[in-house]
Amino acid sequence: MRLDKMLSDMKIATRKEIKAMVKKGIITVNGEIAKKSSEKIDENNDIVKIYDEIIEYRKYLYFVMNKRKQVTSHTRDPLHKTVIDDMGELAVFDIFPVGRLDIDTTGLIIITNDGKFAHNLISPKKEVAKKYKVKLKEKIDPKYNETFQKGIKLMPEDIITQPATMEIIDEYNCYLTIKEGKFHQVKRMFEKVGNEVIELKRVQIGEFKLPQDLEEGEFRELTDEELKILGL
Repeated sequence: MRLDKMLSDMKIATRKEIKAMVKKGIITVNGEIAKKSSEKIDENNDIVKIYDEIIEYRKYLYFVMNKRKQVTSHTRDPLHKTVIDDMGELAVFDIFPVGRLDIDTTGLIIITNDGKFAHNLISPKKEVAKKYKVKLKEKIDPKYNETFQKGIKLMPEDIITQPATMEIIDEYNCYLTIKEGKFHQVKRMFEKVGNEVIELKRVQIGEFKLPQDLEEGEFRELTDEELKILGL
């Protein structure tokens, strides 16, 4: 890879700015002052420094966030703040949320710039389970579970939801696990059985659970072990 491509990919500077930095002699590769911004480097093994700061090349970035209310899970929104806005300066890396959560829904959301990874998590064909903690307005009827396992017809799409599983926590709270992500699906499923969702939080994707130490609105990079759990 060219030196200027590596540094521009990492959003360090534009290629024009990198060329000027090379002329000033402030960029080194393996301890040697870079002669040209176009010189070839091994981005995974060569040590690139600007002044004395090592620049670590990473093609893809992976974050876990505990989404807060009143932010949308879009990259841009003219009316509301987004989860990407909550990422601060990291937004320059063209990252995006994997899937969608409603503006009033909290909980687990993955943010990355790896399109293939994202596709594997949200593609209906992959059938990756998503688990939600649900608080309801009315008392829970255990018979909901039988109805959800059979599937609910949603209109106007005229579709039957895939089998879902409900686990009762107490009279008003439960977990619901689904393997798809239709528009407002969890809320609409409970509306169909005559109840109303008043709080919704996604707590798990596949085998990966929302880290308990993440407060609403907080995020951090995923560890290698967590990425393996998510199938990377």
